[in-house]
Formats: sequence, structure tokens, C-alpha cells
Amino acid sequence: MTPPIAADYTAQAVSTDTLGYLHSTESGAGVDGPGMRFVFFTSGCQFRCLYCHNPDTWKLHNGRQVTVEQALSEVAPYARFLKFAGGVTISGGEPLMQHEFVGELFHAIKQRFGLHTALDTQGFLHERVSDEWFGDVDLVMLDIKHSDPDKYQALTGQPLQPTLDFAQRLKRLGKKMWIRYVLVPGLTDGDADIERLADFIAGLGDVVERVEVLPFHQLGKDKWAQLGMEYQLDDTPIPTAEQAAHARELFASRGMKVT
Repeated sequence: MTPPIAADYTAQAVSTDTLGYLHSTESGAGVDGPGMRFVFFTSGCQFRCLYCHNPDTWKLHNGRQVTVEQALSEVAPYARFLKFAGGVTISGGEPLMQHEFVGELFHAIKQRFGLHTALDTQGFLHERVSDEWFGDVDLVMLDIKHSDPDKYQALTGQPLQPTLDFAQRLKRLGKKMWIRYVLVPGLTDGDADIERLADFIAGLGDVVERVEVLPFHQLGKDKWAQLGMEYQLDDTPIPTAEQAAHARELFASRGMKVT
């Protein structure tokens, strides 16, 4: 995305000296929320997903250290365009590992630029933050990686229940959600597992705007090798178009919009 001329925004009374760690940023992203997005990828994640394509985000201090003000300066050249074309997404890693920095960044983005905001999270650490923390978040993109507790633990290294509890909390708050589900042949493509998750999501009601089925890919395996880590899915195939369509049909059968 070519940056338009930056607007002359007037700083508001927000705390902008809080430090955080960013893995990277992306401008012009089209798959991280509605419209075109500026995306902050934070570093640090307590999950160890077998299919993770960014294992270099796992360690918090592997990222570059920035203040909220410095992060805002990276959005500023695009803010006028993003106001009508999309917004800002904070992803990871896992953003809730840096909940203070991320919360203040969302608040500052709202006050200074008035942009649409989205949080991409698996929600495991949601108890770290108050209900009020979500006041500056317009959309939560919630990653639910499996519906079976044992398979979820084997896939991610963490328990499932906190993520399900978080989804129920967002329902109580009336917070709009997109549910994201990575389709991995042999791991997350079982009909019974998908149907169980589809039933749970349907029970969340109309706060769920859509379900995104994301086909597994092998684009991150070289990073595992570079980090000297064993990649267990080297022989796992990517889903066929038919497999992805079938998974989408299972979700859609519960009355949900699916992409």
C-alpha cells in the first residue's frame, strides 16, 4: 500500500511511553480483518502450535522494542487512507501477552486516528484484562484451533477451555467476532470435530459475523529448520480444494457465514 500524505493529527491525552515488542508490521494486508489493514505482529506466544508458520515470534524479546508513540508513528502515514479503507489489526505472536502495551496502543489509535480496530488472538490469557479493556476493540478475530480438549492440547501445548470461556465472555460483551480455524489434514479435518466446534460457535449467536476456514500450508517450515527446531508436519499435505469446501459446508450447515 502506497502511503498517502499523513494527516496533521493532534495528540490526545493517552499514555504513549509504554514499551512493547513487535515482531513485524504489514501495510496493505487484505486477510487480517475487514478491508485493507495495517497489522502489528507482536512477539511472544505461550502456544507451541505444530503448524505455526512464525515460530520466531514465540520469544517476547526477539522482537524490536518500541513505545506506543513510536508504533503510532508507523500507522500515521496510512491513517487517512485506513479511515475509509479498513483499519488496524494487532496480531502476533499472541497480543495478550503484552496486554498493557496492546491496550494502550488500541486506545491511542482510537483517540488519535479514529480507526477501526481488530484483535487477532487465541484468547487464552483473556483473564489478564478487564471488560473495559475491550472498549477500544471493534472486532476480535478468535483462533479456535480444535474442539477436542485432548487433541487441542497435543496440537498447541495448552488447554482448550480458556479459549472457549473467552468466546462466551465476548458473547456476553456483545463483541463482534470472526472465528478462524486452520484446516490440517489428519489433525483438524475430522467431521465430528468440526461439527462439535460448529455447534459451539452457533451457540454464540449473531456476535459471530463469520467463520474463516484457513487451509494449512507449509510456508513456515524453513523457519523451524533455521531455528534448529523439529518440524513434525513435514509430510503433512495441504488440504485439497474439496477438503476445504467440505469443512466450510459443515460450518455453513449451522447457519453461519463461512469464507
